[in-house]
Amino acid sequence: MAEQEAPVASEVATEQDYERFARHRIAELGGDAEAFGLSYNVLHLAYAMITDYEALVHREQGWTMPGFRLMFKLWVLGPTQPARLADLSGTTRSAMSNLINTLERAGLVERTRDDQDRRVVFVALTDGGREAVSRVFPSQNAREARWFEVLDPAERAQMVELIRRVVAARPD
Repeated sequence: MAEQEAPVASEVATEQDYERFARHRIAELGGDAEAFGLSYNVLHLAYAMITDYEALVHREQGWTMPGFRLMFKLWVLGPTQPARLADLSGTTRSAMSNLINTLERAGLVERTRDDQDRRVVFVALTDGGREAVSRVFPSQNAREARWFEVLDPAERAQMVELIRRVVAARPD
């Protein structure tokens, strides 16, 4: 299949035009335009989904997407050490501490000390945090389903598998 001609910059009107234009510019430099296209589209999807979820689900709760993700992790895992939460979230311990502080001030999470070793801290949802996640997750999940309704079940499974492979092979 022949590659379409790149539009001139003044003709870039859509995301697809921009990607096509950028691919041609990258190819002129000898870069990997295909890798750019994959990365660009994955990031564009992720940003669009986060913006959608925050605007239509979480903002009215006073939350950000990272705040909801942390509460959901705690809902799934139960009490967890902050360092493990940072690792599972792909963030720094400092950023995780700030997020925990924000949710703790809102009464959604609490820190507790281990009974055996008082130096060890765990973070857990409060009763209010558990109720909030249980109440809000159905709206989040409905938005997730809407994003992927254009794919049939086999395509969804394939997409999940491909993304998992890329994540598992994460470059250093």
